[in-house]
Amino acid sequence: MNLVLLAVAPVLVILIYIYIQDKYEKEPPCLLILNFILGAVVSIIIVTIIYLFTGHFIPVTDKYSIWQQFVQAFFVVALSEEFSKYVIVKYFAQPRKAFNEPYDGIIYAVMVSMGFACTENVLYVLEGGYQTAILRAFTAVPAHASFGILMGYYIGKAKFSEHRLWYNITGLLLAVVFHGSYDFFLFINFIPGISIGAFISLIIGIILSKKAIKIHQNNSNFKT
Repeated sequence: MNLVLLAVAPVLVILIYIYIQDKYEKEPPCLLILNFILGAVVSIIIVTIIYLFTGHFIPVTDKYSIWQQFVQAFFVVALSEEFSKYVIVKYFAQPRKAFNEPYDGIIYAVMVSMGFACTENVLYVLEGGYQTAILRAFTAVPAHASFGILMGYYIGKAKFSEHRLWYNITGLLLAVVFHGSYDFFLFINFIPGISIGAFISLIIGIILSKKAIKIHQNNSNFKT
């Protein structure tokens, strides 16, 4: 039970932070919870189905191949996981009437992302123990949050733009780029010291995420 709590705690901290940043027009709690659950269950199911195909057609035959690890990081893992989140935000959250300001793209995308991260984190922590819980609390979990914020920033812009498709796809691709970059440097850890690239990618993602939040706060339809 303690391990589960440790796995869930960083997710809750991030969710509370993102909810507080929604300063001008709070979202319905039931809808937020539903998006979280969809991320925790449906998104995981979508990813699992995709992995069944990608694992068969794009296998890793040489774990020391930088090219194969690049393909795994960007096209197998990042694209699959971010697409599974994108589908929920795009087709379930974005059409809702409650989605009525740009920041809503961020909060719903983070809800879905944190649902996914919660399920993933519990599985990893139960297998890896306390050290894994502490490490992922400061790396993988905030990384998923930053991917969600970057995606949600553009999905929020898309809702109120004539160029909806362009902004939606930009959000998906940006999340894939940062997710892929983060994973790629971890996947090629057979190169000494290269893992630092993952932390640099995470830091850049967090910095951009904070700017994205600030921009949408300033552009709120309900700001007086």
